[in-house]
Amino acid sequence: MSTAILTGQPVPGSSIEADLRSLGFDLRIAADATEAETLLAEVPGDERVALVDARFVGHVHALRLGLTDPRFPLAAIPGAVTAQPAGRQALTRAMARENSAGGGTTLVGSSLADRILTALDADGTAVHRPELGSLVAAVPADPQARNEARQAVTDVDDEAVRLKSAVKSRDGFFTTYCISPYSRYIARWCARRGLTPNQVTTASLLTALIAAACAATGTRGGFVAAGVLLIASFVLDCTDGQLARYSLQYSTLGAWLDATFDRAKEYAYYAGLALGAARGGDDVWALALGAMVLQTCRHVVDFSFNEANHDATANTSPTAALSDKLDSVGWTVWVRRMIVLPIGERWAMIAVLTAVTTPRITFYALLIGCAFAATYTTAGRVLRSLTRKARRTDRAAVALADLADSGPLAQGLAEALKKPARGLPGFTAPAVALLGGLAVVLTAALTGFGGPWPIVAAIVYALTSGLAVARPLKGALDWLVPPFLRAAEYGTVLVLAAKADVDGALPAAFGLVAAVAYHHYDTVYRIRGDAGAPPAWLVRSIGGHEGRTLLVTVLAALLTASQFTVALTALAVAVALVVLVESIRFWVGAHKGGAPAVHDEGETA
Repeated sequence: MSTAILTGQPVPGSSIEADLRSLGFDLRIAADATEAETLLAEVPGDERVALVDARFVGHVHALRLGLTDPRFPLAAIPGAVTAQPAGRQALTRAMARENSAGGGTTLVGSSLADRILTALDADGTAVHRPELGSLVAAVPADPQARNEARQAVTDVDDEAVRLKSAVKSRDGFFTTYCISPYSRYIARWCARRGLTPNQVTTASLLTALIAAACAATGTRGGFVAAGVLLIASFVLDCTDGQLARYSLQYSTLGAWLDATFDRAKEYAYYAGLALGAARGGDDVWALALGAMVLQTCRHVVDFSFNEANHDATANTSPTAALSDKLDSVGWTVWVRRMIVLPIGERWAMIAVLTAVTTPRITFYALLIGCAFAATYTTAGRVLRSLTRKARRTDRAAVALADLADSGPLAQGLAEALKKPARGLPGFTAPAVALLGGLAVVLTAALTGFGGPWPIVAAIVYALTSGLAVARPLKGALDWLVPPFLRAAEYGTVLVLAAKADVDGALPAAFGLVAAVAYHHYDTVYRIRGDAGAPPAWLVRSIGGHEGRTLLVTVLAALLTASQFTVALTALAVAVALVVLVESIRFWVGAHKGGAPAVHDEGETA
């Protein structure tokens, strides 16, 4: 339940009371500041409360944006201020101070809500002020101003603004021009029927899984149906976010589901294509696994770079300035967004190629496109990092260390190498992470299956991994450490499974990489939600990246190819069970515990 305290004398003909009730508020009327403070104290501390000037004139959607968004503890628009439980104490203090200063007199002249907002600002308290654009929100001082404000409300189509704002402000070309023009209306249809974003997200997942099942049939009809259903799944994927923005139904659980299901849908579809190809006598599991590895490493590059620069100071770069200049031209914005192969363009390409070609051609095109996009984006970020003058903070260093996913072995080595690492050059961390990763992957690729040399290389990899994280990751290119480690672990599993050359090895490797990748994505989403990294016991229990890499090389050396396949399958199931159970427990618990609502707009890739 939410409570709105309407302050001041009601204005004849005003719709403010009806508007607030339509937004789910229970109304209380306060004639003066003293009564408003009394009513505020009577509202339970676990409920949202709003102070609204009775003279308010404006659009209902302006009130919705200002008073119902669950993401912000405190929010305000002209004539109204609201607090969720987390911001209640600050609002109460500001109210008491304002009441004391004003002597609790009758509310005349300036708005009490606006004066409280000024007091909050004076305290340095963060208050969200939504961008209203053409929406009207005002407290007219006289009848003429009121008439003008009411006319302004009439002149602007509230619903049209709401529909437009439901669409993500920054998106890919395909999404912007081929999906959003009609998906926003689907979002409105869902809102009017009481559907939630999480329900639409689940429908998108189910549609994608059916698409993967159609692709797994290996028939031309199945491939065509798979392509159509994949696009339908993407339409629903856009709709869930638009529904969240349209109805302001944000939640911690919803953001996690949206992000997690996107990865599950795409990688399940890769598996469906590989199964369909196998039915036709073409083994493309190595390509499917390679596509998943490449796409996951692309995402890790995005995550690591963004976390490294999340709160960087003195953030200047000629490369960034050039990028901004190119974006100002107009058409270059869309070209630059398309060449990075964001999710809309990528899924459209996959859907069309699935319907009209073969899984092998689809994967070749996907690998080439993603490799080009990865090269383009990574090169640009390397240039930005080398040319910007910025000092990275402790928060950034901690985030990168968490993304590294170091297990007991690497952490122990890091502690032992802490002192020697202090005297090494700034580029040491990414350099040794890259060299160690190359050593283990190339050794596995260039030696025969079952030999001891990959184990030796994995031990070297553990040593270099410990050295890479032995000191805080604050160097210009230290954000490259997590993606290098991801590529090393995933690449080793892929190569050893391919070298085993028995049926089932690559599908088992696909399952293992998928389970581990889920853990790595989950780590990112927790950090983005300010929930910290997964618990240390979880990282220890699944070995860390270096422990899993060493274990896989040992299994390949000690077991036959068939036994290795079984071991990979068992390892995949074990890792998946541990990380999924803990992840679901955490996110459901955070949602039930009232964790701050979030909505990650995310990268277009």
